[in-house]
Amino acid sequence: MASSSDHAATSLFDPFTLRGVTMRNRVGVSPMCTYSAEGGFANPWHVAHLGARAIGGAGLVMAEATAVEPRGRITPHDVGLWSDGHVDALRPVSAAIESQGAVAAIQLAHAGRKASTYRPWADASGVVPAEEGGWTTVGPTAEPFRPDDPAPWALDDAGIADVIEAFAAAATRAVAAGFRTIEVHAAHGYLLHAFLSPLVNRRDDRWGGAFEHRARLPLAVLAAVRQAVPDDLPVWIRVSASDWHEDGWTVSDTVRFAGLAREAGADLIDCSAGGAVPGVRAPRRPNVQVPFAEAVRRDAGVPSAAVGGIVDPVQADAIVGEERADVVLLGREMLRDPYWALHAAARLGRAVPWPDPYGWAVAKRR
Repeated sequence: MASSSDHAATSLFDPFTLRGVTMRNRVGVSPMCTYSAEGGFANPWHVAHLGARAIGGAGLVMAEATAVEPRGRITPHDVGLWSDGHVDALRPVSAAIESQGAVAAIQLAHAGRKASTYRPWADASGVVPAEEGGWTTVGPTAEPFRPDDPAPWALDDAGIADVIEAFAAAATRAVAAGFRTIEVHAAHGYLLHAFLSPLVNRRDDRWGGAFEHRARLPLAVLAAVRQAVPDDLPVWIRVSASDWHEDGWTVSDTVRFAGLAREAGADLIDCSAGGAVPGVRAPRRPNVQVPFAEAVRRDAGVPSAAVGGIVDPVQADAIVGEERADVVLLGREMLRDPYWALHAAARLGRAVPWPDPYGWAVAKRR
């Protein structure tokens, strides 16, 4: 297992190394969409939002799902990296994260048939019509995500080749923008997960059907991204480790896929779940998705990140200490408390200082 710690029991606040990148601790900020870009361009909001989590002590801060092409956006307000012009907009984001001691990471994504929707707080919901700036989505087949949605265009071989190239080009731009960990998004029903899931991918060509065919596109994207990223920088892949459906993708599929992903260039499997089809709800309980990361780490021998229902420092420390995952990623808890990692260190009795501009005031008043 690729870790810089030789302790018998690893702590949440031990460093973690993959390739040439070391996280100062095992706490990561999960990629959380904020739907606050225009034209795909990051702006001061993204600098402030992500920089605050780096100030708050996280070991890695991952920028939100970043579209590799315009039609790959979930909403018209997603961040993008489909042109060189987007690189300059993202440089201040990575610089803010890195300046505060965290690893700047970014998730590269394509929303597939779940694209072209309104952002969550808009007055309208569902698919954005063409007259309001919406677009035709793409997927493994022409079946829409919801029955009343417009049908996506079923990708042909040329379209699939374009998607692979778009991910590779975006990875090159992400490195140029200063990010030191690149994650491929293959979860939550978006394009790459749609190809993996038997609930969605009903093709009968080399891109569908058998497990090996359904895995072909995500693995091809992963290999292309790995080739585009320097050898000393890690590549992660986020998967939906279970579709939460008896006919869907399973944990055993994920373990099998993890081994293939490692061969294609993945250094870590980020284990989320769900999203392939509407109406399927994950159970709500602590550590709900941690067993997925544990299975990948134990059975595939690939480093993993755990997400889902992780809120308490003792809980997070136990996940790492019990070798159920190498890294824990927090989403909503980091929205509630940007300084979660610093508060966690204090709770666990670790001597992790606050940044000097805060520490001189905060520490003396406790």
